[in-house]
Amino acid sequence: MTLSIRPFTADGSPPAEGAYAQAAEVSGATRWLYLSGQIPVAPDGSLAADFTGQCDQVWDNVETQLKAAGMTLDNLVKVTTFLSDRKYALENREVRIRRLGGRQTALTVIVTGIFDEAWLVEIEAVAAA
Repeated sequence: MTLSIRPFTADGSPPAEGAYAQAAEVSGATRWLYLSGQIPVAPDGSLAADFTGQCDQVWDNVETQLKAAGMTLDNLVKVTTFLSDRKYALENREVRIRRLGGRQTALTVIVTGIFDEAWLVEIEAVAAA
């Protein structure tokens, strides 16, 4: 059986706003990968000063973890994004759409305090292969 990830929004549900799926059904998976919260720190320890730079670094870190498991963004099933401030919501959406292209995962965005006050965004994810 081959892996199939089917993003969808059930009839009678409110529409998803911002290029994500209300649900993602997985079949044929033989491996699951749970990514801990990926932080906006580069391998050299640097931290971008702006939100877009930090968000791109987080997505780079997500892709690095996926690659190490023999996976790509195509394997993502669920993404949880933690924002340090609601003011980053639209910018976060723009970066996510750019990075994911046409891929739609199940998604949750939470506005909360993050472990390090300098971090503006953190992302955890689930992937299947």
